Amino acid sequence: MPFFNYNNKKIFYQIKKKDSQNALLFIHGSGSTSNIWKNQFNLEIHYDILAIDLPSHNNSDVFSRLSLDLYIDVLKEFIQSIKYENLILCGHSLGGAITQAYYFKHPNKVKALILFGTGGKLRVSQLILDSLKNNYDEYLNSLILKAFYKNTPKKIIKNYKKETSKIGSEITYQDFKICDNFDTLDKTSTISIPCLILCGDSDYLTPVKYSQFFHEKIKKSKLVIIKKAGHMIMLEQPEIVNQAIKVFLDFELN
Repeated sequence: MPFFNYNNKKIFYQIKKKDSQNALLFIHGSGSTSNIWKNQFNLEIHYDILAIDLPSHNNSDVFSRLSLDLYIDVLKEFIQSIKYENLILCGHSLGGAITQAYYFKHPNKVKALILFGTGGKLRVSQLILDSLKNNYDEYLNSLILKAFYKNTPKKIIKNYKKETSKIGSEITYQDFKICDNFDTLDKTSTISIPCLILCGDSDYLTPVKYSQFFHEKIKKSKLVIIKKAGHMIMLEQPEIVNQAIKVFLDFELN
């Protein structure tokens, strides 16, 4: 398994190589893992495809404290190590917050952004935070159901629940607290690179209006609202998501 060393800690990543100087780097959301991008590794594009496990998540080493600054710094060091000429950052939910925050600090290091079910502000319900602290099983049963469109096949939901349960309540709680404190709405209009914005039409956690705000504020943006999908669009409608990415790469960046 490939690892990147960060301050004597190991950060796991997955990679599909095309021997290209172009790369897509995927960043997962709260309490999740790089495995949520399994369908995006099927993309037939002339780009290397990478996805990381954030610190303390899945195959990466455990860190004593998690923060947005830590995630940004890990991302910075990782990007410096992989040395691509053209890098597109792709983030889901919390991963979208990390992607935005990295761009605001290092705007010349990124060619484009792909934002999945995220926002410039990500307030989290106190009920969610309380359930993570007091009843993790309740959290898994209630929030995960809310993260998916009502007719999503049960197998997809079951597999995701199994995947996210590996992370545990404390790490997920810290992730959601990072989301709850995230607010860069005043900077959104300064994003000057091409941006693909993807969201499900039935996203309960990051509603469509979040993505519409991005589209209104970011000049070089394309908005794709995916029908019959909730918050986990990359798992619920992978073929449509992948097609939207291919069109963006083929036409918006050339």
